[in-house]
Amino acid sequence: MTDETMTIRAMCDAFDVTPRTLRFYEAKELLFPLRIGQKRLFTKRDRARLKLILKGKRFGFSLEEIRQLLDLYDKGDNQRTQLTAAYSVARSRLDELERQRAELDVAIADLKDMMKWGEEIIAQFDERRAATG
Repeated sequence: MTDETMTIRAMCDAFDVTPRTLRFYEAKELLFPLRIGQKRLFTKRDRARLKLILKGKRFGFSLEEIRQLLDLYDKGDNQRTQLTAAYSVARSRLDELERQRAELDVAIADLKDMMKWGEEIIAQFDERRAATG
């Protein structure tokens, strides 16, 4: 391992992922480590790509969306195409997350109302039991 490359174990430690995860991303052609026999060495480019993959996954992007965005890096236009596409995907994902949050807010309010109703019914049962002794 050099300053330019990292072993699979070093990558796992640095990014809190498993070797299986790294091999999966390699199989999906998201990462391209150097192969020396059975040994994988990850370059600075692989590390940058993994950061983007993990961030994309955290935001809910599909692996295919992430792969397509990563593939736009080499377009030769100072990443304008990549950034424009990433912005578009991010805008769509943000809209979806905000819609989901609104649905969750409604579900939470409904559940709280049901729990309040349940508390009132339970209190009535307890009052009746106490009155009848």
